[in-house]
Amino acid sequence: MCRHAAWLGPPRTLASLIHEPEHGLLRQAYAPRLQRHATVNADGFGIAWYDAELGEPVRYRRAVPIWTDANLPGLARAARSHCLLAAVRSATAGMPVEESATAPFAAGRWLLSHNGRVARQAVRPLADDAESACDSAWLAAAVFARAAAGAPLGEAVAEVVTLAAGKDPEARLNLLACDGESLAATAWGDTLFLHLGEGVLVASEPLDDRPGWRAVPDHSLVTARPGALRVEPL
Repeated sequence: MCRHAAWLGPPRTLASLIHEPEHGLLRQAYAPRLQRHATVNADGFGIAWYDAELGEPVRYRRAVPIWTDANLPGLARAARSHCLLAAVRSATAGMPVEESATAPFAAGRWLLSHNGRVARQAVRPLADDAESACDSAWLAAAVFARAAAGAPLGEAVAEVVTLAAGKDPEARLNLLACDGESLAATAWGDTLFLHLGEGVLVASEPLDDRPGWRAVPDHSLVTARPGALRVEPL
């Protein structure tokens, strides 16, 4: 399993997801509070943010524990955007531990992180190719292919989750995706929380103990745009 978080709203730094909150992703890497599978997330991490001048997200991924990267705190304080995504990884047994297997995965303007596991034979028919042999990369490729064909991001995520779950009923399919203008996330087998304020904060578990965190029901799809949020059953 893994832990991930994303922000959509007024620009803020990646440190607001990782280092600044008491239970940010740095702490969730070694002491998650609500993780149902595995106890630490030390098999890599990834961060991504959108730069208006580039037109595509910028990614930074490592296949090492997040607390071992001495450069990350400075980078996370400097990287600022209206749309952010970060993840720490606990690799499923048999999956490679390498940067190409570490979220967030990317294609064009789309980003995706996967918290869970799924049989690779359940997802390989859903895409032509993937960035890595790991199950998460194939899920990402399937979502990206549908988004590139014109499907709204939430629809692409929902279709891939339901198709994969149909092939692997034991799959855990918490996906978190964004395109710089919207977010889409699923709760399917593990926890997911929302916090609304000036923007939308989505995370595997609360990053702090502020009031206002809202648990997303299992087997649900979350879609968000500035000023609009929807939670619906899958």
